[in-house]
Amino acid sequence: MLDRSNNDGLHQDALSGLGYRRLPAEGPPRARLLLLHGVGGNESNLVGLGTHVDPSVEVILPRGPLQFGASQFGWFQVSFGAEGPAIDAAQAERSRQQLIAFIGALRGQDRDDALPTVIAGFSQGGILSASVGLSAPQAVKGFGILSGRILPELAAQIAAPEALASLTAFIAHGRDDNKLPLYWGERADRWLEELGVPHLTRIYPMGHELVAEEVADFIQWLAEPLALN
Repeated sequence: MLDRSNNDGLHQDALSGLGYRRLPAEGPPRARLLLLHGVGGNESNLVGLGTHVDPSVEVILPRGPLQFGASQFGWFQVSFGAEGPAIDAAQAERSRQQLIAFIGALRGQDRDDALPTVIAGFSQGGILSASVGLSAPQAVKGFGILSGRILPELAAQIAAPEALASLTAFIAHGRDDNKLPLYWGERADRWLEELGVPHLTRIYPMGHELVAEEVADFIQWLAEPLALN
């Protein structure tokens, strides 16, 4: 069940406990896109990306369940050391489960067939998008990792190969990313190859950010999993 809060336009999903914003489609939606922000951000960060999406697509912008400061939210705590990022795995797992429940609640309000759905995000949002897609492929048609990675901790949750066969994925990474070095994008590419998940990987001359060329490539990729062609 989805409940709506009237303060500042933020909706609240009673089932998952997640807050979210909605960019409605023009007319009855043909598909749905969830866009997840990174750590320390909020649901408004990817509104600009959402406005580039086909107008027949409903865009959902969830807010991370953990608050780190004023208007600063995230999906799990992470620290960076000499051996790379160290995460709070329990928080990441809880957020994964909340997002799967949230998608289920959204599908529950579809009148006829469930809308084709893609989940994607920037940085930590991309990490959770991969976690949802690879562990619950029945919930989405595809996922996008924008300057993110696939958590090694997810290995035990990954679905069977025959279930993953229905997925497609988009990986975008910056050659000069100083937050999550290019290694993580390359590792995600190799892992999806091993899992047999069809995917498109693009490397850009950028840091830890979104750029116009990347957005254009992502929007073009979306057309197939969202059945917009």
